[in-house]
Amino acid sequence: MARADKATAVAELTERFQTSTGAVLTEYRGLTVTQLGELRQSLGTNATFAVVKNTLTKIAADQAGVTAELTSLLSGPSAIAFVSGDVVEAAKGLRDFAQANPLLVIKGGVLDGKPLTPAEIVKLADLESREVLLAKLAGAMKASMAGAAATFAALPQQMARLAAALEAKRAAEAPAAPAAQASAEPAGVVADVSDEQPDPEPVSDAPDVSDEQPDPEPDASVAE
Repeated sequence: MARADKATAVAELTERFQTSTGAVLTEYRGLTVTQLGELRQSLGTNATFAVVKNTLTKIAADQAGVTAELTSLLSGPSAIAFVSGDVVEAAKGLRDFAQANPLLVIKGGVLDGKPLTPAEIVKLADLESREVLLAKLAGAMKASMAGAAATFAALPQQMARLAAALEAKRAAEAPAAPAAQASAEPAGVVADVSDEQPDPEPVSDAPDVSDEQPDPEPDASVAE
């Protein structure tokens, strides 16, 4: 391959690493062109499957800052599935194809800059796809909204029953209140006779005879 072609290939691989959500490295030794075409179709619309040269891929991965765990696996006939969307769909396609065609070997991968082992990629394939999760979330939200709507619709009826119960309680208590007030004797109405003070004795205007002086006895000399 000419130098210019190598530079172009490295630039393309570098861009794919940088713009992809994840990448899965495989070995396709012994697969036919027809089988590789079937594999590309099984990955879905969010992934591309490209046969790569190990030397150029190592350079591109280094330039893109891809973890060394992936580049260390670059040996033998290599092909990479670059995923730009939901990695679950691509992982399912790779797992199912590898089960039907043992010549395809999943060697490892990278997801959001973190390395993935073959076992972890298979676990991703066991997860539900983004579309299924969104559909379940929408169904749960719809059910929750329906329950809330039913609760709000029942509120006026509950408030009406509560108001009627309060009105009946007030009507039952109304006749007993005046009777209770009439039977109750107000405090302090009847005065305690023991607290009354006796009327003061009238003061006489006549002088006290005990205070009068006796008339002087007549002088004997004068009488004689």
